[in-house]
Amino acid sequence: MNKHSPIKPPASLLERANEMYDFGAALRGPAKEAAPAEQPAPPPLAEPEAAKAPPAPAAAPAAAPVMPQPVVRPSSGRAKPRVHIDRDALRAANYIDPEGPVTGLSEEFRIVKRQLLLAARGGKGFDAIEHGERILICSANPNEGKTFCAVNLALSMATEKDNRVLLVDADFAKPSVLARLGIEGGRGLMDALADPSIDVEDLVIETDVDGLSVLPAGAQTNQDTEYLAAARTAAVLDQLTSHDPARIIIFDSPPALAASPASVLALHVGQAVMVVHADVTTETALRDALSLLSGCENIQLLLNRAKFSPTGRKFGNYYGYGA
Repeated sequence: MNKHSPIKPPASLLERANEMYDFGAALRGPAKEAAPAEQPAPPPLAEPEAAKAPPAPAAAPAAAPVMPQPVVRPSSGRAKPRVHIDRDALRAANYIDPEGPVTGLSEEFRIVKRQLLLAARGGKGFDAIEHGERILICSANPNEGKTFCAVNLALSMATEKDNRVLLVDADFAKPSVLARLGIEGGRGLMDALADPSIDVEDLVIETDVDGLSVLPAGAQTNQDTEYLAAARTAAVLDQLTSHDPARIIIFDSPPALAASPASVLALHVGQAVMVVHADVTTETALRDALSLLSGCENIQLLLNRAKFSPTGRKFGNYYGYGA
């Protein structure tokens, strides 16, 4: 019998982008020095013996331990209405239909989200990274598909059984997430950053897509970068995380080479996805954009609008629906 070399499984979009642009060395920092060994703590000092007291009555049986529950801040009181997202409009714009059939697009984002969720929650021998539940979606330049990828990633993650998704429109100068979903805008993240009296959870919009909520960009200002760099930003984002421990937060940020807020947002997230427009994004622009996001230690590349697959894979038709 002839021996055969092992067949490599087809690479995901993230892996294919990384093969095209070898940024592993650029993203890896210098090796950390080993921490000095801890010295053994000295034995505790003996406490003086307390004066004798009359014997205490027999203690009552210990109550069963109570498991800690997630702390949820009360909001305005009433349950929020759920706004409708037009599924026909999603399909017409080539977005994932949450209740639709499996397609090639939905399968690609299934692969992308699995790697991000593994880093966010841990498992399979991997530890969860700090703030891994906060994911920044960015691109080097405009019109490279970052919002398209952010919306589809959120729609895909919303189908998860153990997580919920909050999609944040953080492109304050040119917000477009709500328009893509057919939702009317209102106050949003920038309003909460500028006004300490505003509870950011009151600004979150619940949708009729199970597991998906949206936070608008809010008021436009020429000081968006300064507000993001202020101390209040960390408190607001911590509140969004602690309000729902099962929440994954996806930020659609401005292009890194077009506006400065992306570099500041990178300091507050645990993961970043750099969308690369196949055959359009230059290597020089990509390296420059990655350097601006250096505040985030975990950056992956997502190759968008690729017209050729070296393996010839075609997701979607396996389920009988076509791609």
